[in-house]
Amino acid sequence: MRIGRMAPLLAVGVTATLVPALAPAQASAAEPLKRFAGQKPAWHRCDASRPAAFQCATIDVPLDYSRPDAKTIKLAISRIKTSAPAKRHGVILFNPGGPGGEGLDMPVMMKDAMPENIREQYDLIGFDPRGVGQSSPLSCGLTAREQNFEHPYRPETFSHDVKWARTVADKCRARNGDRLPHFTTRNTARDMDVIRAVLGERKISYLGYSYGTYLGAVFAQMFPQRTDRIVLDSAVDPERVWRGMIQVWAEGSEPAFVRWTKWTAQRDRTYRLGNTPAKVRKTFWDLIARADRTPIDDGTEKLTGDDIRAALRAEFFRPKAAAEAVVSLEKAADGHASSGRSLMPDDQQGPRRAGSPAAQAPDDNGSAVFWTVVCGDTAAWPRDPEQYRRDAIRDKAKYPLYGDFGSNITPCAFWDKPAEPVTAVDNNVGVLTVQNQWDSQTPLVSGLGMHHTLKGSRMVYVKGGEGHGIYSADPRSCADRTINAYLGNGKLPAHDVTCKPSGRRTSGANPSITPTPQHTPQPPRF
Repeated sequence: MRIGRMAPLLAVGVTATLVPALAPAQASAAEPLKRFAGQKPAWHRCDASRPAAFQCATIDVPLDYSRPDAKTIKLAISRIKTSAPAKRHGVILFNPGGPGGEGLDMPVMMKDAMPENIREQYDLIGFDPRGVGQSSPLSCGLTAREQNFEHPYRPETFSHDVKWARTVADKCRARNGDRLPHFTTRNTARDMDVIRAVLGERKISYLGYSYGTYLGAVFAQMFPQRTDRIVLDSAVDPERVWRGMIQVWAEGSEPAFVRWTKWTAQRDRTYRLGNTPAKVRKTFWDLIARADRTPIDDGTEKLTGDDIRAALRAEFFRPKAAAEAVVSLEKAADGHASSGRSLMPDDQQGPRRAGSPAAQAPDDNGSAVFWTVVCGDTAAWPRDPEQYRRDAIRDKAKYPLYGDFGSNITPCAFWDKPAEPVTAVDNNVGVLTVQNQWDSQTPLVSGLGMHHTLKGSRMVYVKGGEGHGIYSADPRSCADRTINAYLGNGKLPAHDVTCKPSGRRTSGANPSITPTPQHTPQPPRF
């Protein structure tokens, strides 16, 4: 991509006007050419098995927005129009998370999840982000083994980890060539503005989960005049993209582990793992050492201590589930029959489309998109493998549960230089952020980071809330009521709101998250 001044673009609005060539910082928010805004989507029923109101279409967007007259890619979009046009406020776009989550089915999911008085105010809009699903899907030709992203640090295996990281980067580069640098969050935000223009809207409302919170924040930064009612559920910290967001899994898991030891010790009569937090902690680490000596058959596979650390990291955010898992592993280690339940928690299992209306994306699409985006969004990845070794050793000591996983080498060490600088998110756009206290994928410190960065935001904080994703889990909850009030009238709360948990399990509240088969390779997910 040519770095520098963008080509003159046509503004999209009531009247199209020429925009002069802009400096790079300004050019990031320049509008698409009129020919993209003027597309007339050929809407059609997505699938015979789906409601007739669920419509799909395909539009064109520039591969490289600095060269809008060059190559284009296809973007798959969907909609369910309001059944009450007289009450219509506008459109609301959705993103389920990722990077790599498929969003085409989100209107169907959210139609069932949103209260009628809120739903009828909007046309519900879904889309597969560029490179994902049916939107010019990326593939790197990765094997199932190469899609395994969790690599604990061990001196004897580090050279293999380096080889894996280099292989993934090389295969992605070889398969995709000069297209690769343009599959970024910034360009997906630009695609959202094209969708807005194609739909004939001056502004869009938006609900994004997890990675989708960062996408929404970048959109608000680049197109503040195009934002309407924005909800960011379970938020990424823009200051940590992207290595810091993987490392925060380790930082966030330690308080959750401490909480689990206290909770479990208080219930020693039930779980028999120790009657003090110190004894519970010792039981767990003795189990890890035992599994490292002799892998434990949990009924689905044989697990080493490293496997257990990785699998239970997210589980510790839900103490009851973690205690049950450790008891099951203790029994399996003693040769007793296991339940055969996979240790993979639901909210670590990647989004997949439930009953896809069309052909599935390549098997490695989720992994390919994840690395393409997190490596292509920012240049702040170390290039020296030894830096990763030092960091992994340091963080394994600091965060024993997951520190070495979070700081070990990734394909980004060998990725080409990004086409653009990372987006500096720092604005006063009115946004509602939503955060559980005990969230495994975007821990509380991450959600607070997003809230502080968006100076015009208000935060709904669920104190004691567990799980990743809040909205739509319980329409009667304090959090859902606050969100629905904002989506209904556009007025942010006067102050931040602290809620109690609803009593329902909120993990996987995002209705696009569904369990995947146990042995399907899982891409990383925010």
